[in-house]
Amino acid sequence: MITALDLYHVLTAVVPLYVAMTLAYGSVRWWRIFTPDQCSGINRFVALFAVPLLSFHFISTNNPFQMNLRFLAADTLQKLIVLALLFLASRLARSSVLNLDWSITLFSLSTLPNTLVMGIPLLRGMYGADSAGTLMVQVVVLQCIIWYTLMLFLFEYRAARALVMDQFPDGAAASIVSFRVDSDVVSLAKGDLEADAQVAEDGRVRVTVRKSTSSRSEAACSHSHSHSMSMQQPRVSNLSGVEIYSLQSSRNPTPRGSSFNHAEFFNIAGAKGAAAADEEKGAAGGHSPQPHAQAAKRKDLHMFVWSSSASPVSERAGGGAVHVFGADHGDALAKGTQAYDEYGRDDFSRTKNGNGADKGGPTLSKLGSNSTAQLYPKDDGEGRPVAMPPASVMTRLILIMVWRKLIRNPNTYSSLIGVIWSLVSYRWGIEMPAIIARSISILSDAGLGMAMFSLGLFMALQPRIIACGNKLAAFAMAVRFLMGPAVMAAASIAVGLRGVLLHIAIVQAALPQGIVPFVFAKEYNVHPDILSTAVIFGMLIALPITLVYYILLGL
Repeated sequence: MITALDLYHVLTAVVPLYVAMTLAYGSVRWWRIFTPDQCSGINRFVALFAVPLLSFHFISTNNPFQMNLRFLAADTLQKLIVLALLFLASRLARSSVLNLDWSITLFSLSTLPNTLVMGIPLLRGMYGADSAGTLMVQVVVLQCIIWYTLMLFLFEYRAARALVMDQFPDGAAASIVSFRVDSDVVSLAKGDLEADAQVAEDGRVRVTVRKSTSSRSEAACSHSHSHSMSMQQPRVSNLSGVEIYSLQSSRNPTPRGSSFNHAEFFNIAGAKGAAAADEEKGAAGGHSPQPHAQAAKRKDLHMFVWSSSASPVSERAGGGAVHVFGADHGDALAKGTQAYDEYGRDDFSRTKNGNGADKGGPTLSKLGSNSTAQLYPKDDGEGRPVAMPPASVMTRLILIMVWRKLIRNPNTYSSLIGVIWSLVSYRWGIEMPAIIARSISILSDAGLGMAMFSLGLFMALQPRIIACGNKLAAFAMAVRFLMGPAVMAAASIAVGLRGVLLHIAIVQAALPQGIVPFVFAKEYNVHPDILSTAVIFGMLIALPITLVYYILLGL
């Protein structure tokens, strides 16, 4: 039976977190203490130092040789059940209603709660530090090492699939045997990429993905502190150190050349006869309109992104579209400014006669780096889906990109080092030197409060708490606080959890939405408004909801 004293202990553990969040919110909304620039600095400190050291502290002090394998099996089974249900639903639906974007979002909402910041203090207050606190740390270890990595894999798979479909809409993707990605490309979702394809005599295609020529020249100009364009006030867009500063002017997308030979492409893919290929190649002249592109470059948009979830150092991300044009579009650009304006529209197509009519030629669809792309195969006009590269080629490409993201994430290092140290420490009884332990604890002790303070700043900077609309917000809250605990209860009972362990499993599944999935959703632009609402509104209603679960389970 839950007593009033038990509830008081829970409130004692959780209310201070809400105090920090409220103070941060008021500092921006009511008292105007912090500017957006200062909020960005605080968020960046939390992302690069406070939260990673907090993770290291909890993980390094957890005994890995006394982990509750049955509890972890229940947590793992819950996520596998959700993945299986989403896969089955997407197969049965056979439509874009439940596509990859929604599968990722629903998986985040139902299985990835805010265990580190909210779960550990709340569950400690409810069930004690020895039992619940230790179990929450074990869940954090799995989240950081396994499930967040899986999320990155899904996001990069989505970005790779969209990029391939946009670049190779006519079937040549099936002939791709390798991808090479330049070292300065850290995500396929960035909008300043171009692909160069080389076709071998045997028909195999090798693709190189790199930052576009214009983006490299713009980066060089920015490093030389050029001020030739008007500057606007920096604006903060994101949580946990993800800040976007823009130097912005109006512009249209600029066509850029590609080394991909469309004549060879059509010959190999069998999409056109040799005569049609020669005609198209001759009409284009084989050259891209470089002077025109240079003239338009002055109107370009500059956007610089510092993403704590991707990199502790500065990374540049384009705010526009992925522009990879074939070398054979000189017929359209020969018409001058009018043709250029047509290329700047949101959707455009290139045909042999250049008038935009659909004549069966290849379609170049503009792919926004921050837009939700169509992730199901396009039709080739005869009801057949466009072929994709072999699974092994796609898998290798995605693993490369996931690895690059992980090695730039401070939480990756803090989690792995914490696990290694805990293995060494509890295996041989080695204690951390006091000078190192005190150096870490100074910042890790502030990590919990600063994380909640950063969340309050993020809430204050948003125009609306419910950014996705009332209906979607209600749906997201139902998935977060009803579906997640229900599947966890079924998985826990299936593996044999009973009593207090079952209660802990259900309550931790009813925690508010995790922050890291939102950061990923914002970076890849996969329903960020829904995840933002789940984080903000979910945090506000999480305390009464978890208390209801706590009381009902204690009856």
